[in-house]
Amino acid sequence: MKILVRGTNWIGDAVMTIPALMELRRIFPGAHITLHIRSWAEGIFRNADYIDGILPIADEPAGVKGVVIQANALRAERFDLAIIFPGSYRSAAVARLAKIPRRFGYKGEGRKFLLSDRIRVPEWKSSRHESMLYLGLVAEVERRILRTDSVRKSATKPIITVSNERKEAAHNYLRELGVDPALQKVIGIGVGSTNSMAKRWPAENFAKLIDELQDSGAKVLLFGSESESNISQTVNSLSRSAAIDLTGKTSIAEVVQLMTALDVFISNDMGLAHIAAAVGIPTRTIFGPTNPVTTAPLGIDSEIIREPVECSPCMLRQCPIDHRCMTRITVERVYDHARLSLGLL
Repeated sequence: MKILVRGTNWIGDAVMTIPALMELRRIFPGAHITLHIRSWAEGIFRNADYIDGILPIADEPAGVKGVVIQANALRAERFDLAIIFPGSYRSAAVARLAKIPRRFGYKGEGRKFLLSDRIRVPEWKSSRHESMLYLGLVAEVERRILRTDSVRKSATKPIITVSNERKEAAHNYLRELGVDPALQKVIGIGVGSTNSMAKRWPAENFAKLIDELQDSGAKVLLFGSESESNISQTVNSLSRSAAIDLTGKTSIAEVVQLMTALDVFISNDMGLAHIAAAVGIPTRTIFGPTNPVTTAPLGIDSEIIREPVECSPCMLRQCPIDHRCMTRITVERVYDHARLSLGLL
């Protein structure tokens, strides 16, 4: 059987699909599983043993023409089954036009005639972890095709596998920057968030945190996308001892590698926190307007730093009042979390 999995479009979401992909491999051990995903995500799944191949989504034109181009490319592969993680009309239309016989996806977005197997969105969608939504889709595939019911029903920790060669490349890269993980603690920090200003802990707080950490002898690296370069520059300008700024200078594949060399990663609610947790390093994520119940990074040592206030989680991208959910989280509190993670408390 040839199975196509249409992956998600955001970094955090991509990581949260990993448990579902692992379960898919378990229930279809002999199938050929192809992950159809944005090209940037290749670095997340490069060493994964639960898929057989990655088919990047091309930068096709918008509209109908782009859908047809994608569908034609998939039709040539002759897939038997498509599992469509995104809830968009476009992702289902591509699978339908590609003439994939069985097409599983959640209802909505006018997709009724595009899916052969339409799955009802569970009532618990907003009260359980998002990874369970993807697991639920794979569970329904198992029930309808294999007539069995063994897919686990609880959120499991995603695992990003990184080869020894990639780990060594990360250490070599850091040495070129003047950082030696064997001699000093290395801390990654993500000060941005691409889709919400409200998710950002104040820049001056991050600057003070960097000073505290580097005064203690640690080395701090800033991570993020090119669109977050400005906020990283602002944070560094407010700091007495500027961090090494890698914001916008690394691919996702390089970020995954570099995460393996870190002692702890501290950030706002952002996709890179999910990568860090799945790689297996201590991860401390600052949550404010968003809901950690549904989107907290899952890992063996992943913790949420949050100040419970009456208006959170509001899910707003701009705070209409005083941003109390973030401003009430002190530098001292986050610093203590970091010191505890590093074994210094």
